[in-house]
Amino acid sequence: MKLIRTNRTKHRYIPIGYKLMLSYMIFIIILVSVNGYVTQSMYDTSMRKQTRTNLQGTLLQIRDNVAYKTDDMTRISSLLYDDYNLVQSLRTDETGKDNYYRMIQTIIPKIESTSRSIGFSQRLSVYFHNDSVNEIYQFRVEGGDTGLIEQTYDIYHMNRIIDQEWYKELPEEQYSLTMQWKQVELDAEENRISLIRRIVDTNNPLKLEEIGIMRLSVRLTDLFDSVDYAKLGEGSMLTVKDQEGRILYSTGSLAAGGSERGNPENKYMTIEETMAKQGWTIAAQVPMTIIDQEAKKVRTFIIGICVLCFILFAFASIFISRYFSIRITKFVSVLNAFREGDLHKRIAYRGKDEFSQIATALNGMGEDVEALINKVYLTQLQKKEAELEMLQAQINPHFLYNTLSSINQLAKFGENEKLQKMVVELAKFYRLTLSSGRTLIPISAEIEHSNAYLDIQKVKYGRRLEVIFDIDVNVWPYETSKLILQPFIENVLKHAWSGDRIHIRIAARKRGDEIWFQIIDDGMGMRPERIKEILNPSSENETGYGIRNIDQRIKLQYGHLYGVSICSRPGIGTSVQIRIPAKERKRPLRLAGPDF
Repeated sequence: MKLIRTNRTKHRYIPIGYKLMLSYMIFIIILVSVNGYVTQSMYDTSMRKQTRTNLQGTLLQIRDNVAYKTDDMTRISSLLYDDYNLVQSLRTDETGKDNYYRMIQTIIPKIESTSRSIGFSQRLSVYFHNDSVNEIYQFRVEGGDTGLIEQTYDIYHMNRIIDQEWYKELPEEQYSLTMQWKQVELDAEENRISLIRRIVDTNNPLKLEEIGIMRLSVRLTDLFDSVDYAKLGEGSMLTVKDQEGRILYSTGSLAAGGSERGNPENKYMTIEETMAKQGWTIAAQVPMTIIDQEAKKVRTFIIGICVLCFILFAFASIFISRYFSIRITKFVSVLNAFREGDLHKRIAYRGKDEFSQIATALNGMGEDVEALINKVYLTQLQKKEAELEMLQAQINPHFLYNTLSSINQLAKFGENEKLQKMVVELAKFYRLTLSSGRTLIPISAEIEHSNAYLDIQKVKYGRRLEVIFDIDVNVWPYETSKLILQPFIENVLKHAWSGDRIHIRIAARKRGDEIWFQIIDDGMGMRPERIKEILNPSSENETGYGIRNIDQRIKLQYGHLYGVSICSRPGIGTSVQIRIPAKERKRPLRLAGPDF
């Protein structure tokens, strides 16, 4: 028996030589690129770290200078905060001569001494709850560009600020700790900032009593004179921000388009230092132009090395890949021959390496596979033929018994014409069933076989059975596996009845290079689960065995692209479709066409 092999589509693929060469080159590119990237990153990180360390030190020194001035102002304010004599003099209301002496001997000297203790310009404003204290307004020099040191003081009554928000927002007093740095009243317009602090009576330490408020206002330029961008380099910027992120003071400016985060042209390194007592943040933005230029030089050098390595290793990869590809191509050609069904081809290879062992094994495998394929295929084909014969053996006795019983009834009632027709159709049915032992028969013979079976059944069912044959004349020159229609027709008559009548339509069409058969009925239909169970090749259920046998015989004969499919809906009917390849008969049989 001739071994039938299905045609396989040939797919284009990249030869092994190119694959090896590409894999080598990709590996080299990745290796060199990663090495270059890591080297560049380490260098860039080192440069940035060193630069950040230097700038951090400079910014820390700037912070310490600002902190020194703020601490100095805090120390000077403590001269009033901790002055026992001043507090004592404010406990009582004085008038006339007593108040005059209190002012010139105690209050004014202490306030004036405090205002002159700071080494830079400031304005000291003191607000007292004691309304008997005289208010004093000092002359002051306006503007900060005169170069004059301004050290003035004012004395006010508390009612001037009692409704001010900045006074109301002062936190609860903690001895020697509560104070605020804030821009109040005209500070923002005049570029100043104030240290605000209470004057308290500590006679009862558990309950501190506020007797006044002191406010030391200083110029931002005096307080932050050490905040100079020139210390960081050209193009840098220094800013001082309060707790809410508002800029109190800034020096320098970023290049056009620059920002804290930087952009592709102007990158800036941002460094920050905080002043915990004041809640301020000193931020520095430093351009990374110099580091980027140096990094660009190193990057150019690394790219040059990568290109050189790529060229050298590319030649090496071409040589190595060609060495292996020539040998592998020989094995591929033999395997392709095996795939096409030519198991006689062998490979000749000289040498004592792994390739020679593969060649020997491949040659032996070809011999073993050829023998095994022939054996398995013949075994499977014989198995399906035996199953077909067993199916016929199961169908024919039962069918013959029922038919003979019907003939007996016809003879009993003297219906000779029907009796004669039934005998003729029975003889025709068995003649076509045997088919001289052949498994492939003309389509016309298969149709005639089904028609003979239905003619016998029409005698039994009468008008309850209606059959329509819809056969395309283009299918007559072709052949098919035998006994693929009658089992489906028999299933309809056994299981599909849903009333007193049933209609069956048998169709055959040629569509392209395929022949399509259809058996359609208007019976009771099936559920999808039932269809799946019937067509499951691994099912051990005896129900649907004949249908599975037909599907498997077609797949074994023609390939897995062909076979049986069922579409059904309960209460509507069932449509069975059988697909086989269009193969012309080698020796047409002279059989009379079916009588439809």
